[in-house]
Amino acid sequence: MRTDTEHPAVPGELAELRRRLDVAYARVEGGLALLTHRTEATAKETEELDARVSALEHARWPLPSLAALAALGSLVVTVWQSLR
Repeated sequence: MRTDTEHPAVPGELAELRRRLDVAYARVEGGLALLTHRTEATAKETEELDARVSALEHARWPLPSLAALAALGSLVVTVWQSLR
């Protein structure tokens, strides 16, 4: 059985491993915080774009209505020319 006197560098190595683990943990936490921030920003942008698309969809004329309006206009022009 070995004792600590045979390996005096073990406490120093453990301290180094703990430091590395703390640094790695801080990096992971920072990365997760950044990803969370980016996800929230992306969600906000998506909501804004959805609102803009909805507004554009409500403001446009439906295609069948435009076709009916064009047909009615050409009918009026035809009747007017035939009566003239």
